[in-house]
Amino acid sequence: MRRLIPFLKPKRERQPMPVWRAVVMRCLPLGIPVLLATGLMTFAVVSGSAEQNWQTLRNEAVALSADAGLSVEQVLVTGRDRTDRQSLVDALGIDLGQPMLTIDIETARARIDSLAWVRDVAIEKRLPDTLVVTLVERRPLALWQNEGAVTVVDAQGNIIDGAKPTDFAELMLVVGPDAPGHAAELLSVMEGVPDLAQRVAAAIRVGERRWNLRLDDGIDIQLPELDLDSAWVALADLDRTEQLLARDVQAVDLRFPDRLVLRLTPDARARMELEAIAGEDT
Repeated sequence: MRRLIPFLKPKRERQPMPVWRAVVMRCLPLGIPVLLATGLMTFAVVSGSAEQNWQTLRNEAVALSADAGLSVEQVLVTGRDRTDRQSLVDALGIDLGQPMLTIDIETARARIDSLAWVRDVAIEKRLPDTLVVTLVERRPLALWQNEGAVTVVDAQGNIIDGAKPTDFAELMLVVGPDAPGHAAELLSVMEGVPDLAQRVAAAIRVGERRWNLRLDDGIDIQLPELDLDSAWVALADLDRTEQLLARDVQAVDLRFPDRLVLRLTPDARARMELEAIAGEDT
């Protein structure tokens, strides 16, 4: 007699859960309270009772969101170097455990933006419990001497309030009412020949048109109004090939593209006059 063998359906292999479904399942417990809170506030507006019940509904929504884990548990700060930590905390004005829905990003950003060393700031909420503060600080560029006072200015030509000039003695001194606004361009040109740039002790803005440089050994360099790059490179080439700045030179005038004008030191001029007289006697 033939034995009957029952037909068995092959077991279905378990399919991996799609990524989108996993994300939804993970966020669902957090999303439901948020949707409820939003729904409560929307209902109050639509029903016309918002004016009377707004504060109550808002408090309930905030409490509901906090119970769901939407509260500040950590603050991450990047880009902070010179900004005082406590000043930043005070300007942020946010406490750990504070509900995320109560945080006014724009107000906090404006307060931080007013700090002396801050040039720009971004604040981001990373749900459920993290705030990220990204700072862009001002870069000290030069010391500015104007009407007897010395201050620290940044790359945009703005004074950095509270920055002590004595803490930045290595920076170049610029002089003149409009010097800060043009210092970045000058320093960019000078960086093309760093060895020569290191010898510059001060830069004086002349007639709001051009620069005179004072080297560390007292030599004055008169730069042209235009084509700074070429004049600066030409000075470096002359110094390298002719040791120009090692001679008895008091000033080098580079304002004329077709000629170089030198002014000798008083001792060098006296020697030349004596040599000329001696030559006449012979």
